[in-house]
Amino acid sequence: MPELAISPEKVGFLIEKAREFDVKEGLVDPDSGSNGADDDMIDVLEDNGRDPVAREITGFIDALSEDEQVDLIALMRLGRGDGTIEEWADLRREAARGRTGHVANYLLGEPMLGDLLAEGLDEFGLGPSDERITPIH
Repeated sequence: MPELAISPEKVGFLIEKAREFDVKEGLVDPDSGSNGADDDMIDVLEDNGRDPVAREITGFIDALSEDEQVDLIALMRLGRGDGTIEEWADLRREAARGRTGHVANYLLGEPMLGDLLAEGLDEFGLGPSDERITPIH
């Protein structure tokens, strides 16, 4: 079984945050001036471009080492079915070759990122840890 450069705890944190991010929807009511309690807090699910979850994910990913970022990309691709666990070295090589300075933007552009990372971890026989990690700001 190949080794991961990123810990399951860190991946677990990103899975949780990515799932929070994935539930956002496009701006539905741009002129909403109502009190959130009056409209059942629906506006919090709208993506208005100032999403604190996206900023938190971006800061966390940007603070990871290059090897950890490469593993995240490869895990996402493994979970997406772009390769198998036996092809892990190839997935990592491709991820490293295509890695730019915008890893967070690339990963956040992938629909269902949290589920794909969870699938990738599952291929390693690992699950996201229940331990909480302090986010990096």
